[in-house]
Amino acid sequence: MKALFTVALGCLCLSGCLGYHIGPVKPYYLRDVHTLAVPTFENQTLLPRIEVLVTNTVIKQFQQDGTFQIVGNEDADATLKAEIMRIDRSPSRSVRGNVLATTEFTLAMHVKYTLIGRDGNPISPPGEAVGTTSFFVGTDVTTDERQALPLATQELATRLVSQLSEGW
Repeated sequence: MKALFTVALGCLCLSGCLGYHIGPVKPYYLRDVHTLAVPTFENQTLLPRIEVLVTNTVIKQFQQDGTFQIVGNEDADATLKAEIMRIDRSPSRSVRGNVLATTEFTLAMHVKYTLIGRDGNPISPPGEAVGTTSFFVGTDVTTDERQALPLATQELATRLVSQLSEGW
């Protein structure tokens, strides 16, 4: 009787973990994609050389996530094609007593992407990821914005990678 109780208790304890998975859980439509190529993103903005910063940050985020292995175009199961569509700067906080002067801005970076299979057909529908950050203005708005770009890029990369690796 005691042995039967022990076996039943052991089965009850272990049955709670039957639905869990350890490691990455990709969306079903990406089940055959294990390696990914990430060529340099296209830049549709007026900021020069921003595409290299964004592409490198996305690659580092994929490597940190571990769901897909980053390889060259010839060895990849799929290729991530992306465009940096726009970078918006909008005022968030104005100077007390002077609503025309801004002390804090919000920076938003928008990227559209598509996952292309080896055959050249899209694997998933086109998606969009947005990264935002805020920054305070000192004496030079352009320099302050340039220093805030890596923060917006990091958030954008985190969102893009989670959309692909987790499906949302």
